[in-house]
Amino acid sequence: MGKRFITLLIFILVLWGCQRDEQPRVEQPKVDTTSTSVEKASLKPTRPFRIIAEPQVNIDLPEIRKRGRLIALTGYSATSYFIYKGEPMGFEYELLQHLARDLKLDLDIVVVRNLDEIFNLLNEGKGDLVAYSMTITKERKKYVDFTDHHTIIRQVLVQRKPDNWRQMKQHEIERKLIRNVTELIGKKIYVRKGSSYYHRLVHLSDEIGGDIDIVEVPGDVSTEELIGRVSRGEIDYTVADENVAQINAVYYQNIDIKTPISLGQRIAWAVRKNSPQLKHAINVWLKHIKREPTFNILYSKYHLNKRFYRQRVKSEFSSLKGGKISPYDDLIKKYAKELGWDWRLLASQIYQESQFDPQARSWAGARGLMQLMPATAKHFGAQDVHDPHDNIATAVRYLKWLTEYWKFIPDSTQRMKFILASYNVGQGHVEDARNLARKYGKDPDKWDGNVEEFILKKSHRKYFNDEVVHYGYCRGEEPVNYVREILERYEAYKKFIKG
Repeated sequence: MGKRFITLLIFILVLWGCQRDEQPRVEQPKVDTTSTSVEKASLKPTRPFRIIAEPQVNIDLPEIRKRGRLIALTGYSATSYFIYKGEPMGFEYELLQHLARDLKLDLDIVVVRNLDEIFNLLNEGKGDLVAYSMTITKERKKYVDFTDHHTIIRQVLVQRKPDNWRQMKQHEIERKLIRNVTELIGKKIYVRKGSSYYHRLVHLSDEIGGDIDIVEVPGDVSTEELIGRVSRGEIDYTVADENVAQINAVYYQNIDIKTPISLGQRIAWAVRKNSPQLKHAINVWLKHIKREPTFNILYSKYHLNKRFYRQRVKSEFSSLKGGKISPYDDLIKKYAKELGWDWRLLASQIYQESQFDPQARSWAGARGLMQLMPATAKHFGAQDVHDPHDNIATAVRYLKWLTEYWKFIPDSTQRMKFILASYNVGQGHVEDARNLARKYGKDPDKWDGNVEEFILKKSHRKYFNDEVVHYGYCRGEEPVNYVREILERYEAYKKFIKG
């Protein structure tokens, strides 16, 4: 009986061990486990993860248009998407804004911290496209469709110059650096597992007939971070796209980026395989925008402007480094608490008003950080509108008054839009728009698509001369854009700046 039981148990274990997971997995390299304690603490090897091979949703351009919003997945980097001096910026970010406008859609940005998961999130329907600097590879094309490429880039080795390189002649420096890729045999090169750099190194290892020691790092470790670690001597080598490497070399002057490890590779965005209409629309837009100066201006701004890069990576008011929004963060936090707001929302409004310039003055006479009009400043007790403390304190008293004024709006999200619009254009014009909404059968307590619609119409004679209107003409685009831009910026702040 015992022998039969043991035989049966062995058979079950063998059968169980031979079963295969039918879902594709990313091929795992041999992970080095002999790294130093510093490397182990900061660059732990990634765990295996599954890539979703097929779309899990059926969402293409018609469904996106019905929704009214384009949802873009992107990464946080010095070129793609970040906050600088209170303003959301980035190459992908600005291109996405142009694309959304072309498609007549609102834009939602989803920042993916772990880039290994970005295709899964796309195929799960968490976004409509991946707008990040993705190299087109055969492996990736198994899981997504790529748009037409927008740039062609080489990959380069990032290595550290000798410690005393400033005292050395150029030919002496050259002798210390890797210039022939065959010298990479046996060298440890740190790259993100899901990146095109990893796949390139695997192929290069085959091409040179020797093993490159590819050390994989987690998907939430950025290329910029790895370059910084090379500069600081924490690791010896990584790989980067040449444009990213060139920009980083401005800041990290002790790195060398002159050794290419690839030919030119196509960089593109990605969509689900069942989104052909969205792919076509993006390709048509790309063809058009690349003929205009806009594309080259944006590319130069983020990939070639070395001075701008140096400024933003050193600035404490960049989400890439310091994580501050403005020099007045502490002050804003104090008064936002009094107001009961998230301080990042108040910061977004101040940026909208003055770009954090306490001496700002508009053509209409509004002054200071919160652009107080003289009558408003006097009514709410301002002493010195150019003093940041006094200006924000006065504006907060006004905002408290507006909050009380609109307290009957039941939905808190809609109420905030009434408050912001009133700060910009006055509650009288907003009341006029509510009256028009009520008259034409819309909801006077809802901003989106209701009161918003009629404040836009207050620039037309038919509406500003209506008997229910008391404050006359209003250029409605200004308050509508004011509300939208503040709230969009606030959403960006929430992605990068701690509350």
